[in-house]
Amino acid sequence: MANVKIYTTLTCPFCKKAKDFFKSSNIAFEEIDVSKSKDAMEFLAEKGFMGVPVIAIGEEYIQGFDEKVKQRIKEALGL
Repeated sequence: MANVKIYTTLTCPFCKKAKDFFKSSNIAFEEIDVSKSKDAMEFLAEKGFMGVPVIAIGEEYIQGFDEKVKQRIKEALGL
């Protein structure tokens, strides 16, 4: 399975929903809190992302979290 990272902040409700989805689906992920990492925040800004969550699956980056994003995640992971 591809390496999954989720860039978050503590106050982001969509970040919590995304993490809950990963946990309930038994998908391992690494969480990176951009409010605690200037490097992570700069990395996302360089890629053109100005909000969270940003979900990285291998080399694919997906911003936000809703039903459409859930489907993209499943496709990216081959589920």
